[in-house]
Amino acid sequence: MSEADTTTDKIITDAMANPSPAKSLGDPGITPLSPTHIQQNDTDQVQSGPSFVVVVAIDFGTTSSGYAYAFTKEPECIHTMRRWEGGDPGVSNQKTPTTILLTPDRKFHSFGYAARDFYHDLDPSESKHWLYLEKFKMKLHTTANLSIDTDIHAANGKRVKALDIFAYALAFFKEQALKELSDQTGSEFDNNDVRWVITVPAIWKMPAKQFMREAAYKSGLVSRENPEQLIIALEPEAASIYCRKLRLHQMVDLGTQTTQNGFSPNENVGSGMTQGDRYVVMDCGGGTVDLTVHQIRLPEGHLKELYKASGGPYGSIGVDYEFEKLLCKIFGQDFIDQFKLKRPAAWVDLMIAFESRKRAAAPDRTNPLNINLPFSFIDYYKKFRGHSVEHALRKSNVDFVKWSSQGMLRMSPDAMNTLFKPTVDHIIQHLTELFDKPEVSDIKFLFLVGGFAESALLQQAVQNMLQGRSRIIIPHDVGLTILKGAVLFGLDPSVIKVRRSPLTYGVGVLNRFVEGKHPPEKLLVKDGTRWCTDVFDTFISADQSVALGEMVKRSYTPAKPSQQVIVIHVYCSEKESVGFISQPGVRKCGTLRLDVSGTESTAARREIQTLMQFGDTEIRAMAVDVSTGRTVKASIDFLSH
Repeated sequence: MSEADTTTDKIITDAMANPSPAKSLGDPGITPLSPTHIQQNDTDQVQSGPSFVVVVAIDFGTTSSGYAYAFTKEPECIHTMRRWEGGDPGVSNQKTPTTILLTPDRKFHSFGYAARDFYHDLDPSESKHWLYLEKFKMKLHTTANLSIDTDIHAANGKRVKALDIFAYALAFFKEQALKELSDQTGSEFDNNDVRWVITVPAIWKMPAKQFMREAAYKSGLVSRENPEQLIIALEPEAASIYCRKLRLHQMVDLGTQTTQNGFSPNENVGSGMTQGDRYVVMDCGGGTVDLTVHQIRLPEGHLKELYKASGGPYGSIGVDYEFEKLLCKIFGQDFIDQFKLKRPAAWVDLMIAFESRKRAAAPDRTNPLNINLPFSFIDYYKKFRGHSVEHALRKSNVDFVKWSSQGMLRMSPDAMNTLFKPTVDHIIQHLTELFDKPEVSDIKFLFLVGGFAESALLQQAVQNMLQGRSRIIIPHDVGLTILKGAVLFGLDPSVIKVRRSPLTYGVGVLNRFVEGKHPPEKLLVKDGTRWCTDVFDTFISADQSVALGEMVKRSYTPAKPSQQVIVIHVYCSEKESVGFISQPGVRKCGTLRLDVSGTESTAARREIQTLMQFGDTEIRAMAVDVSTGRTVKASIDFLSH
């Protein structure tokens, strides 16, 4: 009997034994547990128990990364990581580039500035054997069927396992943070005393979040036996937690361009924040732009999500991509592709030079921006084409990029603004659509956070779009907002009380066939009973509110008493109401595994009650054998195998 058959069988026995009254009443079958229920208390204990001495948050960004920490005894005092060696001109930041270097035999060598500088100093004949990776985080967002075996490409074109790279990076941060904590406390710091938090974009699907957790297990950050030592935090949520505590002197109000704004500088942003206020956090990072809509509940400052997280791959690397397209237009795609492969370190140099000019772009700029072309670019181009870079610029019909005698590309401000346009347009279009939603009315503040939020071009575009409908607030340490918020989240993960489900989740079941209601092609007759197949049993609907700790309860029965494992396919859809698993837009997205071995009992019918939690940043499952009261090992797996 195939797995599918046994699944149908289990569900048949289940549907016959428990025709759920909730279903017929139109209730989605979500059973919130009262606060006194033991399950609720347990999770609360695990979440906020005082067993950790310190919370360390890692902001693993597309372009830059860093960590921050706070001791549970002094939660108000958030430390950001020590300054890194080797910063860039024109880029002041506590974070380090998300770059990683592996030796030719694929061993971890270095991370961040150290990786970049070492790679840069290698002789080209050597460097082509080393594996240098940057901006690889986007792979988790763009890969449709992400698995443990997903590959990414190094600068020299060689493929490496994404899981290894992410694990190396996390292991590096673990080592750095523990070293700093040991120095701070004056003795060897024990990893078991740390609660780790890793930030991910809110728009990431479950497989990408699970992938991060798998990388954390592989890196030794936490062990599989102790999963609650790691929390996955959503980037804009972390920013939101931080922003609601901001004092007025810690931010800029774009409307007035002042930090004071007529209030005393020590008042909270809550000089404006009152009970029930709604605000949007727009996290503009290197890879993605992520938006959340929150409402604040005072006095505790608990947050409630009003609309599901939205956004897209509209981060600042879109501007780099436009620059690359411009270079291809001037020098030819064939040359640029070759140059990247044959002189990868010089390509990295060129992109660093572009980065600092990109940060100088502004709407009112009148003087040109000069970008240093590495000598090997000029040299390699001459060998490749037989004529000079200068000749190529004269010949190309790109009139707003000129050659300066100092060996630089000279771009007019308009040329630079053009590179920003596609990315900024995407963001503005998304923001406009979001503000048109009925749930997103009366927004008092828009917080702009993330590295890309520092862009004057983006700030101006947002101002023009909002036309004064909301106050636009930019925290001073905009690049560290998420990091600090993630530490606060790790100290109290229950601060966000209500979330919205990004997707509709459910399983396929059999229901009794109803003439006129069910399509005839779904009819299945078994032992004289008429069943309707492929019915989508909804656990939770897209954009539905879910409270923290709220459970979805279902019962499943093994088809045969001897069965060891129940495997149930989980389906999802972006549509809010789904009738059948065969509908367009419904896809299989995961498996629920119930390990019922060792729970054999004399009961005629074994009922395994499953509880699923959707109100957290990750979906969790637990299960109990009803007849014996024993816990059954339950897991939901979203990574395709």
